[in-house]
Amino acid sequence: MNLKPSREEVMLEIEPFAAQITKDFLKPIEENWQPSELLPESQSESFFDEVKIIQQQAENLSYDLISVLVGNTITEEALPTYEMWLSGMNGINVEVNNGWMKWIRGWTAEENRHGDALNRYLYLCGRINMKEFETSLQYLIADGTDIQTGTDPYKNFIYTSFQELATNISHRRTASIAKQSDNLILSKICGLVAADETRHAKAYKNFVTKIFEVDADEMMLAFEYMMRQKIVMPAVLLRESGGKNDTFANFSDAAQRLGMYTANDYVDILRTLLDEWQIETMRGLKENGEKARDYLMALPDRLQRIAERAKMPEVEHKFNWILS
Repeated sequence: MNLKPSREEVMLEIEPFAAQITKDFLKPIEENWQPSELLPESQSESFFDEVKIIQQQAENLSYDLISVLVGNTITEEALPTYEMWLSGMNGINVEVNNGWMKWIRGWTAEENRHGDALNRYLYLCGRINMKEFETSLQYLIADGTDIQTGTDPYKNFIYTSFQELATNISHRRTASIAKQSDNLILSKICGLVAADETRHAKAYKNFVTKIFEVDADEMMLAFEYMMRQKIVMPAVLLRESGGKNDTFANFSDAAQRLGMYTANDYVDILRTLLDEWQIETMRGLKENGEKARDYLMALPDRLQRIAERAKMPEVEHKFNWILS
């Protein structure tokens, strides 16, 4: 009788692969960009002149773009939560300097630069109520998030594959819109962040590919489960001071109006992952795996029809974060 391997056994088996992925998809620290290279240095004689340029450029940014930028920054800054849930996955031994912990710490170290750079930009741009911004950030870290993965590494890697692609889209489009309004500093920051997210997405997609090789049915069921639950963004519990709990919906509406991240993008990411993991042509699945695959292959068209019927949100919410 062939017993299916446990999640812990699979994670142990592919741990050397995680070590290789870390080498392939994370950059040496000495070669990475740092936030201090992108924004004015306080000791520079031209510091105040450079800050004035940032503030003048920021005046051209739309209210919706500033709203999305703040929401994206808070999402990036809530990094302690994300490292905690990744290191809590089944099959991860946090006391051992193994491939998985090297990946998680290395990924965290690269991601940490994103929030630092964006936070400093918001502080300098002159359009943000920093206390309100910081309050929302503290709320998000204190509240945590519920991304429906539990401690299951299979579900977590589906989630991170999807989410890294989504953040790439949002930051990349922010960079494009900022460039169109002659905000070249913000455009450069967001472009560099987006490039990091692309590398990270490739790594997580590779983890899923590897698990499909050794435990295809269970990986397929995890993929189905996550898509039935729907992939939510890490800042789903985002709120403003006073405990308002509809902030994420208002943030999402602003992103939808701008075309920064839309329902169509969600469908496109799903199609990308189905192609990447060759779901349609995967063979040798058991009955439950076959049913899961059939559900997944039919899902993009169904979601596309829903997206086409959705109305564009028109009301522009006024966030506590933004001064003007």
